[in-house]
Formats: sequence, C-alpha cells, structure tokens
Amino acid sequence: MIILPAIDIKDGNCVRLFKGDYATVQKVAESPYIAAQRFADAGANWMHMVDLDGAKDAKLENAELIADVAASSGLNVEVGGGIRNMDAVEYYLSRGINRVILGSAAVKDQQFVVDAVKNYGDKIIVGIDAKGGMVCAEGWIDNSEINYLELAKRMEDVGVQTIVFTDIDQDGTLAGPNLKQLDDLVNEVDCNIIASGGVSALKDIINLADLNVYGAICGKAIYSGNLDLRQALEFVRKIK
Repeated sequence: MIILPAIDIKDGNCVRLFKGDYATVQKVAESPYIAAQRFADAGANWMHMVDLDGAKDAKLENAELIADVAASSGLNVEVGGGIRNMDAVEYYLSRGINRVILGSAAVKDQQFVVDAVKNYGDKIIVGIDAKGGMVCAEGWIDNSEINYLELAKRMEDVGVQTIVFTDIDQDGTLAGPNLKQLDDLVNEVDCNIIASGGVSALKDIINLADLNVYGAICGKAIYSGNLDLRQALEFVRKIK
C-alpha cells in the first residue's frame, strides 16, 4: 500500500475544500512548493496533485505550476483536474508527471479513456467521485445517473488498471473513509484502488490496509496535524 499526500491547487494556492464545496476553500500551506518539500522530507515516494480550477473549468488552469512543483519535489506524482483531451494528457506526461487522472472524461467521453489507455497504458488512472453512490463530474458539481460500481466495471473493461475513488460526502471532513463502498469496489473489480476522502488519522490507514487497497490519499489530516505523515509511511512499509 502506498500513501499519497495531496496538494490541491486553486488560484495558485495550496488549499483544501470541505465535501468538494468551492465556497469552503481554505489555504493550508504557505506554498505548494513548501508542502511538497515537507512530504519528501517525511519520506513520501508519491504525491497526488489536483488542479481545482481546471476541474471546474474543464481545462488546464494551474498546469505549469503543478508540473514545476512536481519536478522540484523529486517525488512520483499523479495529477488530476481539467484533463479532458489528449493534449492535456501529453502536456503532463511530457513534463515528467508519472500518472494522469481522468475524471469527468470517464463519464462523458469513454472513447477518450479508451484512446488514452491504448496510448499510455498504466499511466492513465480514472478518478471516480461519488455522492450517495452516484458519480459526479465537472469538479463535483455535475451529478450523473451512473453508479460508481457500474462505472468502475466499465473502466476495467476498457483496460484501466488503477482507480482513485472519492466519496464526496467524506472528503475534507476528517470523518474516516467510506469503508463499505471501498470494500465493495475492491471486491467488484481487479483494478488497483486508491482511496480518497475522509482519512483523519493512522487508524484510517490501518483500516484501509485491511481492505487491501492499493493506496490512500491524505490531505486535510496532514495539514491539520491529525495524521503524522512520517508515522503513516512507516506503518505501510512495515506491512509490505
């Protein structure tokens, strides 16, 4: 299991949201560069980055900053937010980003996902963001009629190897991940599952490890001090 500390970018700042609500935006670090350095210093190997402006506006908004932060960190990095076409995929991958996350595109343009996977294989991740079990898109402001398990199966069928799953109702709440939905997901598809949303403390990392998920994204818990990143990283190294 891998731990992916998170940096969400809005207007060039490192921020967090509560349940995906853009009106709750809160700056949580002096700069994304400093946050990334702290992750590296704690011993992280991976980092998760999201362009929140890009996710909402359906285009790359903070891509240059994200690529620069990623390069300067020395970490393996996955990026999501606003990646709606092959040019956006190529932009990030050509600048050293390890994996890109397709979210809204998985709902609205499955052929794009098919083509991206064909061209880039496991560098393509699909992000499934759900509210009440139903998938949301466009920065979580657009509800669909697709159940998260149904979408996961579709993505597996077209060759997607890794899925980031977020329960929007848990995101930014420090209330713990939705273990039931994650357990169902792990058992329904053979994809690697990265859990996102709700991680509050080391106990949540332990619970996720028990579900045999591939990874856990940690954001607000690190910035608030509820989760010691170094301790979490040491735990997952011991269970390998």
